[in-house]
Parts: sequence; structure tokens; C-alpha cells
Amino acid sequence: MALSASGRRSNGSGTDGGGPPLRSKVTAAVAAVVCAVCCALPLLIGAGLLTGAGAALAEQMLLAASGLLIAAAAGMWWLHRRRASRAAAASCGCGGNGCGC
Repeated sequence: MALSASGRRSNGSGTDGGGPPLRSKVTAAVAAVVCAVCCALPLLIGAGLLTGAGAALAEQMLLAASGLLIAAAAGMWWLHRRRASRAAAASCGCGGNGCGC
């Protein structure tokens, strides 16, 4: 795979290979960290760093943040795939030797 002028990897056919863009990978990784922190809440309560009421509030906020981040990552990936397929379709057309892609 070669690097394009924008610094992105290319498989030579004009598309990026179908992988998710970096921004959705980062968003999904942050969502995984938020989810891990949510799972660590019982340990924080046991260590005395968080009260029961604080943990209940934190749990709801962390679950909501994790869900929103996962939805955002999926949306960014979907938009990326949609734009890539439109760009590939736009490069097809009729040439001097006939129509085709």
C-alpha cells in the first residue's frame, strides 16, 4: 500500500481499503476507556474514593457518554464509507473506449 498526497494509505485503486477513519478509531477507543472506568466504579467505592451516591451518578453519566461516543464513532465510519463509495462511483463513466468502470 502506498501513501497518498494527503498522507493516507491507498490500495492503488483509488479507495482507502474500507477501514474506518482514524477519528472513528480514536472515538471508539475513548468510549472503551469510559466503559472501563464505569466497570472500575466498584473498586473506587471499595477504596473509599467514591461514595455510593457519587458512584450512582457517575455510572449513569459514564454509560451515557460511552453510548454517545460509540454512536458517534459508528456515524463517522458510516459517513466515511458513504463518501468513499460516492467517490468511487463518480470516477466511473464513459470514456473513449466505451462505458464502464
